[in-house]
Amino acid sequence: MPKLTTRAQDYSEWYNQLAWELAETSAVRWCMVIKPYGFALRENIRDILDKMFKNTGHVNAYFPLFIPKSFLNKEASHVEHFAKECAIVTHYRLMNDPNGKWIIVDPTAKLEEELIVRPTSETIIWNSYKDWIHSYRDLPLLINQRANVVRREMRTRLFLRSAEFLWQEGHTAHASEQEADAEARKMLDVYNDFATNFMAIEPILWNKPEHEKFAGAVATYTFEPMMQDGKALQAGTSHNLGQNFAKAFDVKFSNEKNEQEYVYATSWWVSTRLIWGLIMAHSDDTGLVLPPALAPLHIVIIPIYKTEDELVKIKEYLQPLFDRFESTKLFFPSKYFTSGIELKRKIDEDNNKSPGWKFNEYELKGVPLRIAVWAKEMAAWTVELYKRESGTKEMVKIEDVDLNIDKYLYKEQNNLLKKNIAFRDANTFVVDTYEDFKEKVAKWFVLAHRDGTNETAEKIQKETSATIRCLPFDQPEEAGKCMISGKPSTKRVLFARSY
Repeated sequence: MPKLTTRAQDYSEWYNQLAWELAETSAVRWCMVIKPYGFALRENIRDILDKMFKNTGHVNAYFPLFIPKSFLNKEASHVEHFAKECAIVTHYRLMNDPNGKWIIVDPTAKLEEELIVRPTSETIIWNSYKDWIHSYRDLPLLINQRANVVRREMRTRLFLRSAEFLWQEGHTAHASEQEADAEARKMLDVYNDFATNFMAIEPILWNKPEHEKFAGAVATYTFEPMMQDGKALQAGTSHNLGQNFAKAFDVKFSNEKNEQEYVYATSWWVSTRLIWGLIMAHSDDTGLVLPPALAPLHIVIIPIYKTEDELVKIKEYLQPLFDRFESTKLFFPSKYFTSGIELKRKIDEDNNKSPGWKFNEYELKGVPLRIAVWAKEMAAWTVELYKRESGTKEMVKIEDVDLNIDKYLYKEQNNLLKKNIAFRDANTFVVDTYEDFKEKVAKWFVLAHRDGTNETAEKIQKETSATIRCLPFDQPEEAGKCMISGKPSTKRVLFARSY
């Protein structure tokens, strides 16, 4: 097995090698193919979030991939933002050229109205909501969809940025501004719960500054974890859309006073970008490190044998362990997800690969626990247990394995979270001068005062490549001066470089 590039040698190549365990580039430029192991990870993310959404009253639906071009024009800031990112369908039929050699667009089959390939779904969804909402009794309307979206991306990275990617997008309708804002913040809390308790990443929860808001939003809330290289990842967002889309699509309801009023809206999303976050937050120079709460495989069992007779004896020896694993469920602390997760295990008895090769393979894949069984160890009723997060091995009595397996997995999960929090806290700096800012923000998160003007934000971005990531929810009032202009400031904001 080829040796993995270390982070110190080439951080970008290290990531690419790990990502290729989960996905690969496609023959379709700017797109990716998600491999079965990577898709199993994505399914775990999808399924846990789906239950969390349903536990908060949301239901699933599906809306078209194609959006009439005129829909995008109805909300001014929306079209301004997405116009340059959209793919467009202009014809609906292909034909052979006159010589029968090439397939070309049939010039007679031009669409009456061009169709936009979905970059996001606010417009097509609110066109439907116009027919679904009439009275306050129809509200709130709490809908989520899982879909693919297409946006123009010229510089792609597996999971981080591709022309087509998978995501979930929630779109809700409400009778008041307060209710809509509460929904947007609640869904941010759902994402925070998921990131903390399942991804083992504690993100920073703040709202975006005015110039960084989603196109058409009144307020944008975001959660942004720190990656191992000190950069921020916008892992997901939740938007209070106010009445902007309701006004664009004339979606009104009769309130309790029988008065016509425009509906209030939210939207919120996370995507396959979360997998980028998992890789970049936890993995090491040996390979992937996956939180047990999301791992496609929790335990791999590797029998080490020379003859088929030894293999049969080892499997008989392990059968009581297999039987006990059948009923094992893993429970992780969560306000929104209380279901148990099935313990996923595999026995690898492939005799075409050496035990050492298998050990390296499953360490590279980030499987949390590995159990190795030698025929000679059966007499002592022991197995070797390897823990991926700590990289440690120990000999364990076989009857104790099932009693401790959940403890091992929970400890690995908690250790990853503790490491993530400690790393972020140790590398978030409070600065007051621009000189100190430029030094620290070149690599880490920085809290600093700013005057709130776009001119200052643009200057900082141009000179340091850092941007205002978000405005703290819980940041205390603190009188200070903008490090650029010297103007008064009442709060620090978070700056960082980002992906």
